[in-house]
Amino acid sequence: MPFQLQIISDLHLETPLSSPAYTTFQLEVQASNLLLLGDIGLVKDEGLFEFLRTTLEQCMGCRIFYVTGNHEAYQLPYVTAIQRMRDFEAEAKDNYGGRFIFLDRDRYDLDGSTTILGCTLWSAISAQQASEAQLRLTDFNKERGIYGWTMEDHIRRHQQDLEWLNAQLQELEQKEPHRQVAVVTHHSPTMDPRAINPQHQGSRLSSCFATDLSEELCWNSSMVKLWAFGHTHYNCAFRDESTGKLVSANQKGYERLGARGSRRLKSLLIDTDGAEWKIVQVAKEKRVEDGTDCGEGQNSTVDDDVIIVSRICKRWKVFAKISRRMHGRSLVR
Repeated sequence: MPFQLQIISDLHLETPLSSPAYTTFQLEVQASNLLLLGDIGLVKDEGLFEFLRTTLEQCMGCRIFYVTGNHEAYQLPYVTAIQRMRDFEAEAKDNYGGRFIFLDRDRYDLDGSTTILGCTLWSAISAQQASEAQLRLTDFNKERGIYGWTMEDHIRRHQQDLEWLNAQLQELEQKEPHRQVAVVTHHSPTMDPRAINPQHQGSRLSSCFATDLSEELCWNSSMVKLWAFGHTHYNCAFRDESTGKLVSANQKGYERLGARGSRRLKSLLIDTDGAEWKIVQVAKEKRVEDGTDCGEGQNSTVDDDVIIVSRICKRWKVFAKISRRMHGRSLVR
């Protein structure tokens, strides 16, 4: 039975700090399965759970799948944050018919042939970037980050999540090879340039955001039809040529203090019908900051089924400048 999956991450409803958006953000649910892939808000804030309750109440036919990002646990011990999410899952089972599914190394079978595997994934921070990461990442800040969180915790969690994913795919290949699998994580599993903001190429913190899993079973398994992620605040939608799976991210990002407008999240829907899953809708988005309109991204079809979303310029004048440099060539990648 085919399903549609709606992918969303990095809403950062805890921002702006002066007026969090838990009660004001309007989420347009357009599929029966909503995948919230981390950094939705802070677990310490009751507002996050009120947002989830409201969404469940307003969308009675929708299941919500939730993967925690790094921000969820800010100003809490990590184990406390995870337990609160488990507690809410139990509450939702009683009050909302089990339509909230928390994924922290968890498997969920949509039906007899479709499986979702979810975990945060974290990242393999390189030894060369560890010192910089320790200084600059809020995750490790004793007051504002995850209480008691260390570099060793971060890397260990990544390794555990990766081992779990590989073990799950190995078992599925051996026992249920007929299944199609969606892997959903918060951190990025790829260094493919299409998944990385060009402005961050060569960043001294690159290994904090993405890990190259191209040699891992979980990446190469033919059972995996989709890998969706967040964390990078850069949206992408493409088909990995070596495996045939879709790789996608649909992220909103922070609300800026003092911004006179807001960024609207586009709709990214994935259809699970057929051997190759397809992106069936990517709506345009428009961002207004400080009274200045941004360029709107255009959609392009590749091989008649994959929609590639162009980058959204931060200012219209930047968009125009780039357009002139391109001498009329399309900006769609």
